[in-house]
Amino acid sequence: MYNIQKAVSRLEFAPKLKEIEVTDIQKGLGVFTPKPEKPVSFTALKEALKKAGYTLDSADITLTGTLAKDDKGWSIVAPSGQHFFLVGSDVDQFIAGAAAGDRMEITGDWKTLKTGSTSNEAISPSRKASPVGSKQRASFPIFAKARYVHFDPRAEENADPVKPAAPIRVTSPGLTVYKGGAITPRLYFIKQHLGDLDVDRQVFDLSISYTPSPRLQLELEVPFSHTSYDNGITNGSGFGLGNITAWAKYRFFRTVKTYGDRQAAFRAGLETPTGKKSAPSQAQIDVPEFVRQQLTPINGGFAPHFDLAFSQAGGRVIFGGNAEVIFRAERDGFRMGHEQHGSTDLEYVIPKDAHKPGGELFLILETTFVHRGTGRLNGLAVDGSRSTEYYLAPGLQYALLARFVIEGSYQFPVIRNTGALVLKTDRNFLFGVRYLF
Repeated sequence: MYNIQKAVSRLEFAPKLKEIEVTDIQKGLGVFTPKPEKPVSFTALKEALKKAGYTLDSADITLTGTLAKDDKGWSIVAPSGQHFFLVGSDVDQFIAGAAAGDRMEITGDWKTLKTGSTSNEAISPSRKASPVGSKQRASFPIFAKARYVHFDPRAEENADPVKPAAPIRVTSPGLTVYKGGAITPRLYFIKQHLGDLDVDRQVFDLSISYTPSPRLQLELEVPFSHTSYDNGITNGSGFGLGNITAWAKYRFFRTVKTYGDRQAAFRAGLETPTGKKSAPSQAQIDVPEFVRQQLTPINGGFAPHFDLAFSQAGGRVIFGGNAEVIFRAERDGFRMGHEQHGSTDLEYVIPKDAHKPGGELFLILETTFVHRGTGRLNGLAVDGSRSTEYYLAPGLQYALLARFVIEGSYQFPVIRNTGALVLKTDRNFLFGVRYLF
């Protein structure tokens, strides 16, 4: 719903974003009070919502101004000086007893009427006009109440289902705010082992995304990693920047129907060799070199990522998944194997108020399948570097505010078939927040 508020707030006549209210999330109702000194346009409002992915189904407007009459008929002159023409077969009945120059308050269906190259705002009255005392003149700005629904030109039926915040570990095909974005800091606590070697990682991952169009999202992901290790004889730790990844996501499919929202997106990323590459020496920890290289924040050098994601929302249940491939290049003679990932996301939404956004609790169960091929060291394939793993990750996500989400997830292995030189992941706890701007 924040996407709707953001879209409306860009209009010249719109109030501040916090003054635009979504009053019924199920019916798609929202209200706002335009700036009284600015001319308004139903068409401009409709186009702004269309660019954000929504259709303006209808809008009622309550207007206070001065009654006027010319050769075009009756109109209400707003405080901005803009004329709103009264249209419909019952106009005379609605303004019965009034005369030009009277201050009136009138409510009705709001439209923009186009005649050739000119356009005029119009009201089809739905409630009898009432006179307004002159002392009240300055206290009655324009008040508009609009009904919003999801927009898609291919959809046969539009509605406004509950919009999920996003899965946690699984790629979402959804976009963040159109001409806005999100800041998502996440903290991972990871426990690994290999024989007598125990490894603890704390990874801070900062993601910043921006959505310049209704179909495209750009993102930058910057990780920092602290790793400590102990094999019962020696121990140590290290900290460093990981590989920075730049992403671009294109949503190529979306269909919206009553009680359902389906969408799909393709995402491509390029992992760059920015991370700390120096590994502990054998004197620091007596394990094979391929294992020591895994104690750094990186898995190699340049790595293109290709990802296809899909999701479907129906009522309070959301299901999604993604498939990803990663092709890793060597850096200073080291890389892990190429990777294939398959993930699923199942969510159940518990709304705080079924009619208003904010306060939703998402119960989440995610799965991740990872197959990693043969790694390389100094140009040679490394035996014992392949792995196949399958993880479950129950999680919770809470929309504290329409623009602020808190999330947590605990991932653990169900199947772990790893080579003799691959660190085994025992658990992975994630805590994060997401702020929309």
